[in-house]
Amino acid sequence: MKELLYLKDEQLKDLIEKLFISYRETFSDSKKILNKYSLGLAHHKVIHLISMYHGISISQLLDKLKITKQSLNRVLKDLIKIEVITFKRDEIDTRVKHIFLNEKGERIFNEIFEAQKIRIYNALLKSSSEEVINFDKVLKKIING
Repeated sequence: MKELLYLKDEQLKDLIEKLFISYRETFSDSKKILNKYSLGLAHHKVIHLISMYHGISISQLLDKLKITKQSLNRVLKDLIKIEVITFKRDEIDTRVKHIFLNEKGERIFNEIFEAQKIRIYNALLKSSSEEVINFDKVLKKIING
């Protein structure tokens, strides 16, 4: 544990590489499903967030994705075209649109989730509860800067 107190650049580079490869592998597990629906990683990110935040607004989605409105519009148009999302205007402020996955969208999300779940589940199953808790804490710290 003491070596963690003195992380050198090489150790940090190694950690960043592991984060990159774990991200790549986790998302490659869903590639076949995405290809089946002619979807890419951008579509997957939007579907994932809509599934996590039912009724998320477009501005909230933009904030979470940290992308331009133009980029999001391209992805949303594709998702509308294959009929996986629906919109509902806000009851108080009708300028605000809330986005939901419809039944087909939920089905696609669940297919992707099932493919990704296997890798994550197996890794967590092979880890101690302390490792899982500490890993979660470290991920949160990386996310929050």
